[in-house]
Amino acid sequence: MFGLWYTSLLIKEIWNKSEMVDAAVLEKLEAGFTKLQASDSKSLLKKYLTKEVFDALKNKKTPTFGSTLLDVIQSGYENHDSGVGIYAPDAEAYTTFADLFDPIIEDYHGGFKKTDKHPAKDFGDVSVFGDLDPAGEFVVSTRVRCGRSLEGYPFNPCLTEAQYKEMEQKVSTTLAGLEGELKGKFYPLTGMDKSTQQQLIDDHFLFKEGDRFLQAANACRYWPSGRGIYHNDAKTFLIWLAEEDHLRIISMQMGGNLGEVIRRLTNAVNDIEKRVPFSHNDRLGFLTFCPTNLGTTIRASVHIKVPKLAANKARLEEVASKYNLQVRGTRGEHTEAEGGIYDISNKRRMGLTEFQAVKEMYDGITEIIKIEKSL
Repeated sequence: MFGLWYTSLLIKEIWNKSEMVDAAVLEKLEAGFTKLQASDSKSLLKKYLTKEVFDALKNKKTPTFGSTLLDVIQSGYENHDSGVGIYAPDAEAYTTFADLFDPIIEDYHGGFKKTDKHPAKDFGDVSVFGDLDPAGEFVVSTRVRCGRSLEGYPFNPCLTEAQYKEMEQKVSTTLAGLEGELKGKFYPLTGMDKSTQQQLIDDHFLFKEGDRFLQAANACRYWPSGRGIYHNDAKTFLIWLAEEDHLRIISMQMGGNLGEVIRRLTNAVNDIEKRVPFSHNDRLGFLTFCPTNLGTTIRASVHIKVPKLAANKARLEEVASKYNLQVRGTRGEHTEAEGGIYDISNKRRMGLTEFQAVKEMYDGITEIIKIEKSL
């Protein structure tokens, strides 16, 4: 009897230890917290990681993969110039560390509260979207992308090399089954020959090893294992495997025919989803590595030339914000508009359907073109 009692006590002790956060991790958390608070960082991490929240979360771990608060915030600790500063090392992190994620999600996604629930997936009737610029005067190109994570796998920082390879095998096999205009070829980064590599760089398809924010979040381990790129024969449909997210699914083409672009993306997402289950949460929608990219995960964008309106940048920003659009430089965030070409996209990803997210971009760009013509 005593032996049984002692054994169960021992098991309980071992269990508790495995649940505890490592002393070295706690030390890093405390030191990083002190530095962050003393910094002039404008990140959402600094804004919402109060002493109270920090103390409530510093000893927690996610149930399946054992991710700690350090895994969540280490990128923002290292990069005080981060805009957001946190990533989810696995899907459970959004729940385990909700006290930090929820206010950041609400702030970034324009008031998506912790009591709110993201609507079910609905691409709607994509036939209502036509060509934004039939005469080809303003829109240089159109692109719609979404992110997806494979169910049952953690996000980049927690993936083992074996899991990266396993995911690559699953995804490349799945993509080999795509037909019609989606039919194409998968190019693994491992062992890629120089001419293929150069061709993909020339086509602006090849992603490079992660930036310092991703590096600090431990998202680039085992590079280039398990990474790859797929594109269709016409080069209008593209998938990035294991860059920042498990999958980045991209539909694009020259000109302003948003209808064709969104139809291609919708067909692809629906087809892939039948073969590979995606990580989804009833409240937050589709889950990915970064809390800025939840819900629909849809980013619909155009490269557009509006020289008259752009001469008054404040006016352009004003029209864009009315439709919840984001104006960025030609090559995205923190870049300049080259030759007067701006990248304009929908800002909201949560609390609305895929159809509504794309419609905001469609209506906003239609209005911007109308104003440009009137000036």
